[in-house]
Amino acid sequence: MNAPHNRSPRSPSGSASAAKPFPWFGLVILSGAIFVCVTSEFLPTGLLPQLAEGLAVTESQVGLLVTVYAGTVVVSAPILTTLTRRFDRKTLVIVVLTTFALTNVLVALAPNFAVVVVARMLGGLAHGLFWAVVGAYSGYLVPREQLARAVAITSAGATTAFVLGVPVGTALGTALGWRMAFVVMAVTIVVLTVLVVFFLPAVKHGVELRTGEIPLPARKDKSIPGVVLLCAIVAVIMIGQNLFYTYIVPFYTGVSGFAESSVSVLLFVYGGAGAVGLILVGIVGARYPRASLAGAFAIVAIAVTVIGLVPEQRVIVVVALIVWGIAFGGGPALLQTRMLQTASVRVRDQASAWFTVSFNVGIGGGAFIGGQLYDTVGLETLPFFEASIVAAGVVLIVASDRVISRRRRARVEPQTSEIPTIPT
Repeated sequence: MNAPHNRSPRSPSGSASAAKPFPWFGLVILSGAIFVCVTSEFLPTGLLPQLAEGLAVTESQVGLLVTVYAGTVVVSAPILTTLTRRFDRKTLVIVVLTTFALTNVLVALAPNFAVVVVARMLGGLAHGLFWAVVGAYSGYLVPREQLARAVAITSAGATTAFVLGVPVGTALGTALGWRMAFVVMAVTIVVLTVLVVFFLPAVKHGVELRTGEIPLPARKDKSIPGVVLLCAIVAVIMIGQNLFYTYIVPFYTGVSGFAESSVSVLLFVYGGAGAVGLILVGIVGARYPRASLAGAFAIVAIAVTVIGLVPEQRVIVVVALIVWGIAFGGGPALLQTRMLQTASVRVRDQASAWFTVSFNVGIGGGAFIGGQLYDTVGLETLPFFEASIVAAGVVLIVASDRVISRRRRARVEPQTSEIPTIPT
């Protein structure tokens, strides 16, 4: 008599989960939104010489546009996420995409560099909120066991942006002028916005309280320590990655001896390898989430060390580059999956915002530290510094597994002791 009674509470959710189809189209639309977001963010990098000439400024000044953008994200993302926590998620996606389109139009029409800076700051405001919302969106569309698969699909947008979006935007700027490249970017974003309006499923992101239950402040949520630890891991790993990758072009030409004409091919190979890594995340990430995360970044550290040890052995360097790209390509998706699994529904959006902040701290901090090392101890030392820092991140990942598992058991064990008849 007990067995049927104990299984009955699970049957509704189980049947609903089985009957609900996997939201392929919605996730592809989110992936497209991420594609235009990332392409828009890095487009000035590919058009740096044209922007400098057209706006009558130096290339280093144009490079500051990336710093301004990332800095705005770091400062604004947590604040905007808190202020908009009660707003409909789909509506916010539409708002931020519309803002992205507007910023690209402003850049295209900008009469001087100051207007471009203001436009990029506006884009940074939208970027932080975009990732806070979109980073958590797939977690509302699919059940927990399908998170790795869903995140792999949405993360394909970022990978495609690096493999195709930025190079195509750069080619457009070279052929038609940098202003036209930003116009095309704005039109593409408008098209994606229309798709979001008509085809992206709306989601419920709030936590429904039971009768008599008192809302719990976010700061008291039991998943916060795990989220904080994960953000620290993200910052460490991204600092290590960008410490070297930011200066990969001068390393290949100045240390490895590759011709300048072959660098774009090497970067395309790296991006393509990253796409392969993202596919592997969808295959093995859900089955071995912990081993995949630690293993991927351990391989990154090894591959980069090989590049540093034999930089003039070009065949070995290319093979190591491919391995590096595959291992790191799936890393951000694995980290995002870990974040969605760690954060409770109550703080998921705030966790996504801090996750974005951690990435941008790593991007900006890594580039800055790498530049200092470049000037003081030499370009050829950067692979070893990256390997050391990423290895430290792997140690933190392994340690965090223990912390999170211990806290999860602490939450579950009292419940199982009170209701011993529920089957495990």
